[in-house]
Amino acid sequence: MRGLYDFIVSPVGERYNNEIEVEGKKLIINTRIETFKSVNKLAKVIETPKGFNTPIKKGDLVMVHHNVFRRFYDVRGNEKNSRSYLYDNKYLVSLDQVYLYKNKTEWKTILDRCFISPLVSDDNNKLENTIKRQGIIVYDNDKLNSLGVYKKDIVNYKRLREFEFIVDGQLLYCMKSNDILINHGRKENQEKHNPSWAKSS
Repeated sequence: MRGLYDFIVSPVGERYNNEIEVEGKKLIINTRIETFKSVNKLAKVIETPKGFNTPIKKGDLVMVHHNVFRRFYDVRGNEKNSRSYLYDNKYLVSLDQVYLYKNKTEWKTILDRCFISPLVSDDNNKLENTIKRQGIIVYDNDKLNSLGVYKKDIVNYKRLREFEFIVDGQLLYCMKSNDILINHGRKENQEKHNPSWAKSS
């Protein structure tokens, strides 16, 4: 079975990432289904859409929107699957819910998405967040390339674009090309913000 405009995917692992490893011991960090940050975003493509061609192939790994595998409570307090749920741990996912795909060894963006590794702030202003709105481009796209922005460039980005993903043990922010404000080019010895919980996810 194939969808006309949707991928059919299945989560890699559990639907929620509720545990991390700390000094060799497992620690439960979430017990609530409403917590979107704990939802697994890694999936395997079971089938591709019939209605259009895509570089994403059957068997590829993809990073998807956090609501795909998420469960919720309805107005009567009953636990429900998301509207993406199909059957037997399979889910329908539209192209705009897919942010990264991996054919073999390398992750690639899809549509107008890019991924930023946030940098640690070096100022001592306690009123400011310790993460400055500056990061390193980890996964770029054709639109950014046409503007002279490439992987490893340091950029500033808009506020409230911290849409978190853990990709191969690294904390990254997913955003669109027009969320990038300034390109500083490449600089050495910039400290990435990658907390220990990201590495153990």
